[in-house]
Amino acid sequence: MMFVLWLIAAILVISGIVSIVRGALTWGIVLIVVGLLVGPGGVSIFT
Repeated sequence: MMFVLWLIAAILVISGIVSIVRGALTWGIVLIVVGLLVGPGGVSIFT
């Protein structure tokens, strides 16, 4: 389960960075914040 959460968080953060590079600043920040909240390291909404 931890690996799945880590994988989802990594995909969200990478998608957020790509969105910021493409010019969608708000959407990119939202994706990065959600990725950090879902991720098992540090802050996680599931623990």
